[in-house]
Amino acid sequence: MGDPKKSRKTWEKPGHPWIKERLVEEMELLGQYGLRNKRELWKAQTILRTIRERAKALLSLPEADRVSRERALVKKLYNIGLLESDKATIDDILGLTVRNVLERRLQTVVYKKGLARTIHEARQLIAHGHIAIAGRRAKSPGRLVSRNEEDLISYSPTSPYYMKQPSRAST
Repeated sequence: MGDPKKSRKTWEKPGHPWIKERLVEEMELLGQYGLRNKRELWKAQTILRTIRERAKALLSLPEADRVSRERALVKKLYNIGLLESDKATIDDILGLTVRNVLERRLQTVVYKKGLARTIHEARQLIAHGHIAIAGRRAKSPGRLVSRNEEDLISYSPTSPYYMKQPSRAST
């Protein structure tokens, strides 16, 4: 089974290293989403690839098994935030792109919520421990944020950016 202390590689590099169109697109995505290196992009592509493989595998199952497993996969992807509706189909799953995965990273969500002025500042705030999810410090910019966690993202209570809300007088 393997040693539990030894983790597996979470990404796969592209098959051919020097395709100009892919290299240009990768550099554009790195700048747009503030990724540190191409490995972070390859992780997102690997996540998307495994999701798509699971969806394709569902197509070969008998109808009775496929419906229940398809609902479970759609529900999971909806909770992660990759799908817009919990009534999605396999076609919607196969239509996902790497941009959908990159939009769910903590770094991107912090920037979109307005907690940081730039995408690069969002990464720095996360790495320095200024961002918390439900009061717990999050230090991984590549973490995928679920729909439930999205509203709980704020500054960490120990951060100098944290502004205490004025207490309301009870009436």
